[in-house]
Amino acid sequence: MTSESRRCVCPGSYDPVTNGHVDVIERAASLFDEVVVAVLHNEAKQGTFTVDERLDLLGQSLAHVDNVRIAAWADRLVVDVCVEVGARSMVKGLRGGTDFAYELPMAHMNRHLTGVETLFLTSAPDLQHVSSSLIKEVVRYGGDVTGLVPDAVLAALEARLR
Repeated sequence: MTSESRRCVCPGSYDPVTNGHVDVIERAASLFDEVVVAVLHNEAKQGTFTVDERLDLLGQSLAHVDNVRIAAWADRLVVDVCVEVGARSMVKGLRGGTDFAYELPMAHMNRHLTGVETLFLTSAPDLQHVSSSLIKEVVRYGGDVTGLVPDAVLAALEARLR
């Protein structure tokens, strides 16, 4: 990577990664020279998967994308991560209007703080209903989420929640 490379950050908790996340990251990878998938976490909170497990599941789910780097940061603003890795933009997926209403003020604040721009990619229509929290709830109660999460994630969810 050169200093002129176009790099973005795709932030999230990824607890767990879904096919919606994978779709947005793949599409970002087609637009940028490098995508930094930033697993952001609060060390005081316990997720369904540990940070190391999330990194591993992301690695398995994105192994086919060669311009992706996956790393974790704790208790940091995402714009500080962007500055640290030299990304002038971040890419976020939007499932609908509710996501946009939530994300827009943050995008303005992030640009105010550091000049980092937020780019929004709309979800694939067949994945608009997918969220990590909904996936976990469905699996916890015995529902089938095949096709909504990568195979490695499905196996890990079933082992953890059933």
